[in-house]
Amino acid sequence: MPLPKTNSEITSAWEEYLALPETIMAEFIDGEIYMMASPNRRHQKLAGELFYAIQSRIKEKGGSCEVYPAPFGVKLFEDKNDTVEPDISVICDKSKLTDAGCAGAPDWVIEIVSPSDAKHDYVDKLKLYLDAGVPEYWIVDPTEEIVTAYHLQEEQFRFDRYTFADQIPAAMDKSFFIDFPEIKKTL
Repeated sequence: MPLPKTNSEITSAWEEYLALPETIMAEFIDGEIYMMASPNRRHQKLAGELFYAIQSRIKEKGGSCEVYPAPFGVKLFEDKNDTVEPDISVICDKSKLTDAGCAGAPDWVIEIVSPSDAKHDYVDKLKLYLDAGVPEYWIVDPTEEIVTAYHLQEEQFRFDRYTFADQIPAAMDKSFFIDFPEIKKTL
């Protein structure tokens, strides 16, 4: 088992993370820098369709929430430097928005799984989003065509599992469904 990092090692890693060029996608979690590979075409198409569906619904309802696609930095905790770049972030509390991205937990996060880093989304980020108090977290697996929708209730996530054949309800707006059969046609 590796030894825990010292504060100076974490500070040095944070400074290294901040010095990365904007063209490099990376996340900073528990004192570690996680470099992210460029997403493939299907991943990007799926992210675009999800962004469009959510953005259209917000505009249609005259909602005040804002939706952001990656790259968009989300610093989850005030007292820690953990910073992630979800594929989709929905923020309803505009006081969390900064020039750098989002400071605090978004209301809804969607991650699209890449085969090379599935554990990162299903384990590492699940724990991180739970600890940060993210109310709704979806993991979309385009290879298996499965969506796992986590909903924070009483400090723990409950989840529902769907397929790309389902219309999936958004917890933050019970009248809103994402029509995955329609999205699947575009992939």
